[in-house]
Amino acid sequence: MSSLPASLALDFCGRKFASPIVLLSGCVGFGEEYTRVAGFSNRDAGGICLKGTTLKPRLGNPPHRIYETPMGMLNAIGLQNPGADQVVNNILPTLDFSESRFIANVCGSTIEEYVEVTRRFEDSPIDAMEINISCPNVKEGGVQFGNVPEMSARVVAACRAVTKKPLITKLSPNQTDIKENARVCIEAGTDAFAVINTMMGMAIDVEKRKPIIGNTQGGLSGPAIKPIALLKVFQVAEVSQPHNIPIIGQGGIANANDAIEFLLAGATAVGVGTALFYDPLVCKKINAGIADYLTRHEFKSVSEIVGTARSTD
Repeated sequence: MSSLPASLALDFCGRKFASPIVLLSGCVGFGEEYTRVAGFSNRDAGGICLKGTTLKPRLGNPPHRIYETPMGMLNAIGLQNPGADQVVNNILPTLDFSESRFIANVCGSTIEEYVEVTRRFEDSPIDAMEINISCPNVKEGGVQFGNVPEMSARVVAACRAVTKKPLITKLSPNQTDIKENARVCIEAGTDAFAVINTMMGMAIDVEKRKPIIGNTQGGLSGPAIKPIALLKVFQVAEVSQPHNIPIIGQGGIANANDAIEFLLAGATAVGVGTALFYDPLVCKKINAGIADYLTRHEFKSVSEIVGTARSTD
């Protein structure tokens, strides 16, 4: 599958990943977005999360949908996608599953919709499913489900009942107690977590005196949120590690040092998203940096460093 150093390989929910890097949903389309860039290869990532998919096609939010901020980016795409049947029947057959592991991103406005999208992907070659219960730029569905532990658990349990594929629950940072949410999602049957989704934010055009983002609010990503994401991973790891529930740590990872911090905090794998927008070849650099770190510190496998950062008190 890959010519990457053997030290980068890991097991994630019973799936072999050639690298700890996961390309994040919404940043690489349906797996083809960056393949047109010279030097880019899906083989540099252990897993690739496809764009958020709903049961029926969605046009998404009105413009503006993206706005650059200091050390970050606001986005409110609104889950524009062609619908689950189109993705399963026409897009998945075009992907090369020998390149990487492909992960579907399941979205919905109701629990029933989450279940129906999960059913569609259960009967497909997809390797795993990420349950997107924490999308901050859709007016209905995501945020409400993701910020209330009981609702999160209901979505996870409902999806769990209709699939045997690994379920990765994407947790929101916009909630009171992320550890409690993680705990109830484990009880409901999640196999893994993605920590975190974007932070809620907005920007205002001072001349027009109006919000810049057409949806008013959007999700803030990029290096600005990294310290928050790192803490959330550390907190969720306290709950998930005793159950051997792996975490994809994500939020502002732009280089190998960032990725290593997340691994030390308790992430089994690391998500890269916003950094791809300004450095499409960043995965090669991150892989090389992690491999060098492991060699310098005499670790044989990236899994050996997961969760080894300890609280100082």
